[in-house]
Amino acid sequence: MPKPNGFTYTHHPDDTVTITHGPRPATTLRGPRATQFLAEVEKGDPQLVMARWTGNYKHGNERTARNHPRNRH
Repeated sequence: MPKPNGFTYTHHPDDTVTITHGPRPATTLRGPRATQFLAEVEKGDPQLVMARWTGNYKHGNERTARNHPRNRH
C-alpha cells in the first residue's frame, strides 16, 4: 500500500487548522481537536496523520471487499 502524500495543513491565528489535499480543503479542525492534531503531527509522520484525520486512508480490507462475491459484477 503506498504511503499517503499531497496533504498540507495551515495553522491559522484563531487556532483553527485547515488540512488540504492538493488544491482542495479536506477538513477544518477547531478547539481541542486542532490542538490534538498539532500535537500528533509533531510526533509522527505528518502525511499519515493528516490522511487519518481526514478519513482519506486505506483500511486494509479493500482487496478482501473487492473479491467478495457480492461485489463481483
